Amino acid sequence: MPRIGPFSALTYDAAAGPLGELTAPPYDVISEPNRDRFRGGSPYNIVHLDLASDDPVHTGDPYEWAADRLRRWIDDGILVRSPEPAYFVYEMTFPSGHGERTIRGLFCAMDLEPWGGGVLPHEETMPGPVEDRLRLLRATATHLSPIYGVIAGPNRPLAELIDGVATRPAPWVVRDDEGVRHRMWRAPKDAFTAASLASEPILIADGHHRYTTALAYRDERRAEDGPGPWDRILTLLVDAGEQEVSVLPYHRLQITGAAPDDDGTPATDGHDLDALLDTLDDATLGYAVATPDGDGGLRVRLRHLHGHPPTVAALHAEVLDRIAPGDAIRFTHDAEDAAAAIRSGAAVAAYLLPRTSPERILAVVERGERLPRKSTFFWPKPRTGMVLMPVDR
Repeated sequence: MPRIGPFSALTYDAAAGPLGELTAPPYDVISEPNRDRFRGGSPYNIVHLDLASDDPVHTGDPYEWAADRLRRWIDDGILVRSPEPAYFVYEMTFPSGHGERTIRGLFCAMDLEPWGGGVLPHEETMPGPVEDRLRLLRATATHLSPIYGVIAGPNRPLAELIDGVATRPAPWVVRDDEGVRHRMWRAPKDAFTAASLASEPILIADGHHRYTTALAYRDERRAEDGPGPWDRILTLLVDAGEQEVSVLPYHRLQITGAAPDDDGTPATDGHDLDALLDTLDDATLGYAVATPDGDGGLRVRLRHLHGHPPTVAALHAEVLDRIAPGDAIRFTHDAEDAAAAIRSGAAVAAYLLPRTSPERILAVVERGERLPRKSTFFWPKPRTGMVLMPVDR
């Protein structure tokens, strides 16, 4: 089973600027306009490293450019290495209904191991993002952002550590554009007995490409240098038994091909997509199909599938793999973006999906299956740049 431990971290020095100007969402959920906004906000924003491959301001190898910039930030004191290995408690408080909810977890270094033992994948990966992340990791020898791991729990020693540390004022605080407040505390390396997690498989909620990348990098480094810090990956560990973990959908946009059959029940609230999404039930495999109505608006119909949840798996098996295979599909977690694509003619149809749960994802894994790529959107997501983990000597 996977083991975890403390790690030697890099964090931003307070003199580098406000954390809101230095950190960013994960690289794969930042839109093009927001990439430019983060880059323009500060010369030290983490996006300058994490998305160096499409930064227009440099020439030459973008990955080596990112590595050189990282070294300069460390030399100039922009990023500061922790004096000794440590854990970091992390908290995300976000709007929910008429109030707020909080998810807490632990930043740690998790030992890498092949898929399917104590580390459980649930989504397929794509070679392009893996190659991009691998080139960046080779150059920087640093995990710039964490993977998000979930245990079934409840794990009381983990909860007691987190609850105890989170009563103190937080040294690191930022509120993001979606109204999520992120707080982080350092915890001593001996503050947690990792043996309490020895029998807990860890589901990779977010970061399949990063984990796949880290495995490849570990194998490369081991072949040359033997075991080392490259045997571990930066992980945010969250206990789903102690708190409700939100698993939002990635909606499907059909870009090419014939429009789907015009069947199903007309949605009475198709103009209010937020209200519509609240009616979709993953347990009964309910989803909605939006197509152009011919007058610049949407025709929305409700449908149900067969088989087992999550709905996204049944949708691909029964519909999409037949009518829209391969590159005919794009993804968005924002239903309004999906609607805009229909109205503009950029998409033939949008398939709107319900929320699911970690328990249903685990059921897929236990059946020996994986979900299609971009099936789940665990939210909120940890902020990239709050803490980095070097894997050099």
